[in-house]
Amino acid sequence: MPKTIDREEVQRLMREGGQLVEVLPKKQYREVHLPGAMSLPLQALNPESAAQLWQDRPVIVYCYDYQ
Repeated sequence: MPKTIDREEVQRLMREGGQLVEVLPKKQYREVHLPGAMSLPLQALNPESAAQLWQDRPVIVYCYDYQ
């Protein structure tokens, strides 16, 4: 179930093997992204693309909207 978490929770989840997923388009991912983040653009999110995520590890999804 999705929920909003703070920076400390992100750091804790990453220490425990969490998967950091950037959902903005690839161009924006290439320009800047958090260390260790993988790119999975929201437009490409479907059961097949989500299958690359490990089912037994937390998934932390983020996007940076500077507007």
